[in-house]
Amino acid sequence: MAAEQSARSKAWAVFDRICSDAAPGGIHSNPWAQGADGEVRYDPDYDVLEKLLGVPLYLEAPTTSGVPALALDVWVSYELRRAGFDPNATWPRAEHPRILPTAIANLLQSLKGKERAQLVARLAKPTPMKGVVSASANILGKNYLKQVDVVMSDWDTGPELLISTKRMDSSFGKNAANRVEESYGDAKNLRLRHPLAALGFVYGLRSTILTEEAKKARWLIDLLQKLGREDDAYHAVALIMIEYGAEVPAEGDVDEDDGENPLAAAGLEPDENEDEVEEVPASAIDEALDNLPRVTIRHDAVPPALQPSRFLELMVRRVIDATPVDRHEEARRRLDAPRKAEPTFS
Repeated sequence: MAAEQSARSKAWAVFDRICSDAAPGGIHSNPWAQGADGEVRYDPDYDVLEKLLGVPLYLEAPTTSGVPALALDVWVSYELRRAGFDPNATWPRAEHPRILPTAIANLLQSLKGKERAQLVARLAKPTPMKGVVSASANILGKNYLKQVDVVMSDWDTGPELLISTKRMDSSFGKNAANRVEESYGDAKNLRLRHPLAALGFVYGLRSTILTEEAKKARWLIDLLQKLGREDDAYHAVALIMIEYGAEVPAEGDVDEDDGENPLAAAGLEPDENEDEVEEVPASAIDEALDNLPRVTIRHDAVPPALQPSRFLELMVRRVIDATPVDRHEEARRRLDAPRKAEPTFS
């Protein structure tokens, strides 16, 4: 477990640098772009996504460490900040602690000097203050707690957005059906208790499935599209087809579970994947960024209904549409003031 914790600490340090470099001074680019046809569309930052996906490859972090799937979580949360949502209400946050109630974040910002330093020190302890800060969000559904990977929530609203992510880089024939079946049940569980929350599912899949398991790939893509059309399940589903040349670290014959402990997610035992805060030298971060393996996103292999751009647009618009006009003012301002889309050439 110590090795995995170390990998997660290193990954977080590099993830944070990638996101901060993309948003200097905390100022994010506007993701909304207006094309020549007048349509306003969501334009994801795929450059950041490809860099984030390269981090677990550089660290040679196995799936069981949770780091490969964490790259997807970090990117989705980064995109929600680009959309203009409150950085403190969008979990995982861009800094430790990754989950911090907005009211406590506001308290922290209001304090000065010694009082602020004392609270920061308490919140930043390696062992999270139970019920105050955490490394993962467990949300109560209709029948059971579920660990949700990307969350937007506040005490006075409850969950406004719930996004689960899964990633699969190998063992497609063995695990593909299990991951989708589990996600369908999780969607029903969450949707029944939080009907107004925007509910989404992001599936990361290595592109080798297109050649190694072509029939399974067609079946899975079709199933993911159907998953996003259910009236009582997910509002939108995204497929991120990941292409890279490096080999996945050997793990033996194990079921890929993104490092999630289902008993911990249900609140029945401690979560061993809680992130310990370890200092990572800036030189190590620089070295990682200079040597990230090349990763590309295969948009051509993903149907329009599963494109990440469509997914993010539907999620953001749904949150905005489900709240009063005085909520999420920055997100509304960005949507109402799109930038001009850059022309594309074929």
